[in-house]
Amino acid sequence: MKQVVQNYKSGELAVLDVPVPGCKPGGVLVRTVYSLISTGTELMKVSEAGMSMLGKARSRPDQVAKVMQSVATNGVPATYRKVMGKLDSYTPLGYSLCGVVEQVGAGIDDVKAGDLVACAGNEHALHAELNWVPKNLYAPVPDGLAPRHAAFGTVGSIALQGIRQGEPQLGDVALVIGLGLIGQLVVQLLVASGVRVVGVDPDPARCELAERTGAAACGDPASAAVEAVVAELTDGHGVDTVYLAAGGGSNQPVELAARLCRDRGRVVDIGKCRLDLPWNAYYEKELDVRFSRSYGPGRYDPEYELEGRDYPIGYVRWTERRNLACFLDLVARGRVDVEPLISHVADFDDAVETYQRLKDGELKAVAVLFKYPEQTAVEAESPSVAVPRATVKPGPARAAKGPVRLAFVGAGNYATSMLLPHLTKREGVELSTVVTTTALSAANAQRKFGFAEATTDLDAVLGDNSIDAVFVVTRHSSHAELTRRALLAGKAVFVEKPLALTEDDLAGVLAAVEESGNDRLQVGFNRRFSPLLQEASKRFGARTGPASLRYLINAGRLQHGSWYLQQAAEGSRFAGEGGHFIDTASWLLGADPVSVYAVATAGNEDLQVVLRYPDGSTATISYVTTGAPGFPKETLDLVADGKVLRLDDFVRASVHSQKKWVSSRLPKARDKGQNAELAAFIKAVRTGGPMPVPLESLVATTAATLAVQTALGAGTPVTLAGPR
Repeated sequence: MKQVVQNYKSGELAVLDVPVPGCKPGGVLVRTVYSLISTGTELMKVSEAGMSMLGKARSRPDQVAKVMQSVATNGVPATYRKVMGKLDSYTPLGYSLCGVVEQVGAGIDDVKAGDLVACAGNEHALHAELNWVPKNLYAPVPDGLAPRHAAFGTVGSIALQGIRQGEPQLGDVALVIGLGLIGQLVVQLLVASGVRVVGVDPDPARCELAERTGAAACGDPASAAVEAVVAELTDGHGVDTVYLAAGGGSNQPVELAARLCRDRGRVVDIGKCRLDLPWNAYYEKELDVRFSRSYGPGRYDPEYELEGRDYPIGYVRWTERRNLACFLDLVARGRVDVEPLISHVADFDDAVETYQRLKDGELKAVAVLFKYPEQTAVEAESPSVAVPRATVKPGPARAAKGPVRLAFVGAGNYATSMLLPHLTKREGVELSTVVTTTALSAANAQRKFGFAEATTDLDAVLGDNSIDAVFVVTRHSSHAELTRRALLAGKAVFVEKPLALTEDDLAGVLAAVEESGNDRLQVGFNRRFSPLLQEASKRFGARTGPASLRYLINAGRLQHGSWYLQQAAEGSRFAGEGGHFIDTASWLLGADPVSVYAVATAGNEDLQVVLRYPDGSTATISYVTTGAPGFPKETLDLVADGKVLRLDDFVRASVHSQKKWVSSRLPKARDKGQNAELAAFIKAVRTGGPMPVPLESLVATTAATLAVQTALGAGTPVTLAGPR
């Protein structure tokens, strides 16, 4: 693999071929997607390496003290050989990256191969194609957060820890001295905390950038305008906290901090600047000077960083890893925006040239990212999702003897509003039993829809040979398991979407099909059964070339308290209902997708999903929650062969070709196909005929829906592959 290194004696920078690190217990092997150059810390190290020996000594008096101690202990010759040997060695660069887990070491159970993680540490998050990272120095990347943004995790943690040391409160006024990378992040984090911020930096471009991202005002440290703004915002008292994010040898930041800080205010040192405290100024105001130690508690503790021993949260609320996860969450939710800070993205192969341009001042940047070759990112497991298949030899399908007897597992809002009203009116159907977890809800469903029995005993229902079909209409997390049990019991199954929330759950359903020989399964993908869409598709006719399909779902925001928001247990909102739209697209295009790509806005509120099909057709599904409530929920356009099909929220459709066809408007009802879907399912159960939708299509749609989450994390298209 390749890695960026530097010889501290000669100053040489190089990209070397080095062995791949082993995957030791207690950590993971990560393949880098993006790594971030710290334009402050790393450039200081690069500049020092180019100095003379005397210059190196002057810049690192702490190391000179160690050398003198070694001379006193070991003598000059031995110390000289030791120092020269250390200087004339390659040392790594880098400490903040985002990558894909390639291998998991023993003792790691919170991530798996293919997961996207942000990594920290100047020994573990290096500018290298592969890094071994111990448990407490990585954090999973939230769904929807772009890898290039997640690469800021470490520097974000440094800024976050500095702010925690300042203990900001709502309404405070803070001064940030130094608006480099760390200073810019400090500004945004303070603004997100409800603090008004004044920034100081001699670079006008950096001042303007900080103002664009939330600072009240910024200016040159020598400018009287800064003092005037502080006086105005604080009624002349001075700021509550000063954050020193500057570097260099000037003592001006420390003196400015004392001048603009209020009585008994706080001064927090985050960067590495000169700290000759003017005694009178700090004494008279009794200023509280604090230091921020890198990413947070755990830093420099080998038991925490290397051995994975966490600090109890009750005693240490914010550790290195918890700071890292917190910053990633803030970026994912749009509270911090790192995109404006990215000045340049360089190919990893151009690392040496990029450092040289930064050092020479040719490239002026706040943040610079290295982008690694795409093939290194896609070699991991995540960009491929298996579409499993069941090998089953079903016996003759059993036709119903007399009325089709149904059992409902679950009687929530969807079942009682969209399914049961159609079934109660249908001849040849008998509502036999309703099963719920609470007795009262079962009794209510029995009374309202005329079920013969109401119970909370699912086993009794599955063991009742007189029941022909089971409807699974429960919360999403239970669908796969209930479907599996009903199939094993020999029942025909109608399960509302989604069929499964994980690949393992989907495999479990198909294992039940193979074990039982029972493939009598239908998932509630009703839109393909809509009479309006059926008619529009017929009018559109066959096509010869690839098609482009656009499907906008104006989903709207959920009400507070909705169980759809319980993503940890019930999966993401798209995982729950996205199958509807993928199935509709696949039905219209006459095939199952072969790849999935997905991106999300900050906070993962709006999704763009692109599906590719075998004949070159594409479908783009825009699933948005931030639109106007009055706009139609679903609009669809299908374009191919000089024809356009338009669907407007299942109340009107049109086809534009040589002859234009427009449906009559349905002013009151939107028929999304539930009634026709139920009719097709009941007919299949009654006659023993094939299920309305082939099992292979149901599985392919479910796999594609699951692949959306994988694609969001990987940042690349995900192939829908055959069984592994």
